[in-house]
Amino acid sequence: MKAVGLIGCGGIAGDVIAALRDIGAVKVVGALCRPGRAAKASAALPEIAIVESLDELLAHNPTLVAEVAGQDAVSEYGPAVLRAGMNLLVISVGALAEQKLLQALRAAAHDGGSRIFLPPGAIGGIDAIAAMRLGGLNAVRYRSRKPPAAWRGSPAEKVADLDKLTSRTVLYRGTAGEAALLYPQNANVAAAVALAGLGFDATEVELVADPDAPGNVHEIEADGAAGRFAIQLQGKPSRSNPKTSALAALSVARALINLEAAIVI
Repeated sequence: MKAVGLIGCGGIAGDVIAALRDIGAVKVVGALCRPGRAAKASAALPEIAIVESLDELLAHNPTLVAEVAGQDAVSEYGPAVLRAGMNLLVISVGALAEQKLLQALRAAAHDGGSRIFLPPGAIGGIDAIAAMRLGGLNAVRYRSRKPPAAWRGSPAEKVADLDKLTSRTVLYRGTAGEAALLYPQNANVAAAVALAGLGFDATEVELVADPDAPGNVHEIEADGAAGRFAIQLQGKPSRSNPKTSALAALSVARALINLEAAIVI
């Protein structure tokens, strides 16, 4: 049985734990929360040991630590986890758009003999993009279309009046790298698409607020020597955070299950 530690005690952590509850191959042995928040986190996650420092989490001897707390947690804890020789799963992939952090994580993984796992999160098709890259990838475009409420607390509030939108409005058009850093709670998928394919600077991104969106809609188009594909996924938002998709937590759970699976898909 794989022992897993979580960095984060919020909605995604709760959804991951719920998804793993009846899966005997993986056990969450602890979850790291911010200092002073242990009582609240323990009430929300009563079956998990809640700790307030990384040393306490690592003392539970997890074989892998999964970040489910946001981009700041990747930079704050990621290098230390990897240097300690433990594998790290990162769901806030947008943090890796910061080149200094990406280099630091790679160096820490090398020093600790550990690995970094990046689940696809709220989108499919990542495997196809990565495979197409091997044969020659010409262009990758990603569009995120979400209801206006999903963009609150982001730079979108300076672009449009989210409470009064009556039609589809483009909030950002540019590169995956810039999008991931400007919209850390909304554009992790853009970063995953970029890392699988053409990189942060060559991946085209469009972020859209749409009052008629049926949920969090992700669209990818890719062209390469092996062919082309287009995919659209209409994800339901997380019950705890409309900025993220419910599928993100399930993607983490699947990646953890695959650590112990005899057949990995």
